[in-house]
Amino acid sequence: MAYAEVSDVQARMSRTLSESEQTLCEALLEDAAVMIDEVKPSADMDIKKLVSIRMVIRAVGSGGDIGVPIGATQGSMSALGYSQSWTVGSGSVGELYFGKSEKSLLGLGNRIGSRSPLERIPEKECDLP
Repeated sequence: MAYAEVSDVQARMSRTLSESEQTLCEALLEDAAVMIDEVKPSADMDIKKLVSIRMVIRAVGSGGDIGVPIGATQGSMSALGYSQSWTVGSGSVGELYFGKSEKSLLGLGNRIGSRSPLERIPEKECDLP
């Protein structure tokens, strides 16, 4: 069950999706719903919808005339030498992932830190001879 529709994604983009992009968008919205439910099934439906839309827009890309991939932090173009290069920030183009703002919306936080794998071992098993 997707939390958003293709029309929701298109409404936030500066262009209309092609037929093949709309098909891809539907599948990605389903995938985004599964990912959201895995990390925060209790999230508000409006939050789930917004996060789904933002994830899919990143994955589908900005398209447009200049072809700059969404999420690009640096880029360069040349003319007659036919050169083009882009540096993409967190995540990658075409992949669904939670950005920092989506994690915040879902209440996931930074999840920085660690714990000892021995914390889950019952005391009887970790007694030293």
